[in-house]
Amino acid sequence: MQEKYIDETKQGEAFAILEKPENGKKLFLESYGCQMNFSDSEIVASILNEQGYNTTLNVEEADLILLNTCSIREKAEQTVRMRLAQFKNLKKERPNMTVGVLGCMAERLKTKFLEEEQLVDLVVGPDAYRDLPNLLKETEDGRDAINVILSKEETYADINPVRLGGNGVTAFVTITRGCDNMCTFCVVPFTRGRERSRDPHSIIEECQSLWNNGYKEITLLGQNVDSYLWYGGGPKKDFAKASEMQKLTAINFAQLLDMVAVAVPKMRIRFSTSNPHEMTEEVFRMIAKHDNICNYVHLPVQSGSDRILQLMNRQHTRQEYLDLIKKGKEIVPDISFSQDMIIGFCTETEEDHQLTMSLMREVEYDYGYMFSYSTRPGTPAHKKLEDDIPADVKQRRLAEVIALQGELSRKRMQGYVGRVHEILIEGISKKNKNQWKGRNSQNAVCVFDMKEGQKLGDIVSVFVHGNTQGTLLGETVL
Repeated sequence: MQEKYIDETKQGEAFAILEKPENGKKLFLESYGCQMNFSDSEIVASILNEQGYNTTLNVEEADLILLNTCSIREKAEQTVRMRLAQFKNLKKERPNMTVGVLGCMAERLKTKFLEEEQLVDLVVGPDAYRDLPNLLKETEDGRDAINVILSKEETYADINPVRLGGNGVTAFVTITRGCDNMCTFCVVPFTRGRERSRDPHSIIEECQSLWNNGYKEITLLGQNVDSYLWYGGGPKKDFAKASEMQKLTAINFAQLLDMVAVAVPKMRIRFSTSNPHEMTEEVFRMIAKHDNICNYVHLPVQSGSDRILQLMNRQHTRQEYLDLIKKGKEIVPDISFSQDMIIGFCTETEEDHQLTMSLMREVEYDYGYMFSYSTRPGTPAHKKLEDDIPADVKQRRLAEVIALQGELSRKRMQGYVGRVHEILIEGISKKNKNQWKGRNSQNAVCVFDMKEGQKLGDIVSVFVHGNTQGTLLGETVL
């Protein structure tokens, strides 16, 4: 039967996607948290599409409701709990409906969800999505179903993801799963397991397929893309046990970037997320070498204080981080950086806070993601450190960091004014239906008036004549 694509309209975080006319069941799928969760949802949708499920934006008509969840911050968990309570009430009206939780919260709170709070019928961890058809059969028999076993091998390399709720222009391509870094504040190593890298040939095939289907930009995705290491399979931690031939032919992240850039030479390429202690000069050189690799790196630092970085087990110092930034700017002069920052981590003093502020001023980030610290159960920080910074102090420091980043963002945006930028048209401006929106190589958002003949996915030359704190204002160069 011929497949057709239906309107990919976003409602909150729920998406309508690929529809098969012969499918008779409806899936309502919502994603929360990081880009990896959204990428995983595309894998889930693909698996269930083959099992007779089309997706729907109308939760009232769903046979199956799945929430792909995040545990990285307390607020994300609270949001999911409130959503599940809504679905529990809906289930009273439609008892045959199945409700399930996927992802990081599934692994962390499996017992609470199934047995204590009885909010769901199905709990599936991030490495068990292939088992969804079997688990759904269990729920059809009236049993609760669970699989949260973490894998050392699973990368879903052979599954062609169904692209969810996107614009048909940009897409995520997952290259690694899991994390070995063990930052003391982070639950990811416990909810997503050990690092493992995907076969580079499957990555290239997916990128080429995306280009052939009209996509113009990809983001190579992983909890830590710079740790990518393919030597024939298995976790990165087992590389020492690899054969001499495997070691000689191993492919690292910089080499993968080179391979992808050559394989799809007209495709824009981004990557996220990088870890300072594993990012190398070679990666910057690949950005400089290939015009289709964007001049932008998201490089989380979390704190500007060496003492706090050590408590966080970040495996890099303030100076090492600044040296890496300096090297990046030397090799790619027009590069931009963004940050993640945790404010009010355990024992953080006013001096530590000021060190974070001074680091931000020195780097001059384009933008950042800033949050006050919330302890996550099961992490080393939760077990060994006291969350001793008062809430009002956290909020005051966070407000100062956000305000500073606002100043830096405006300054960085001003630096793009008076120049012509190549902008990929990604959609229509939210504020003006007669304007396009897109991003330049440095990931800065730009809006500009529509011109006849332009369409979604075009790369156009735009002269930037003004800016706001977070947006460039331009006009097409004819």
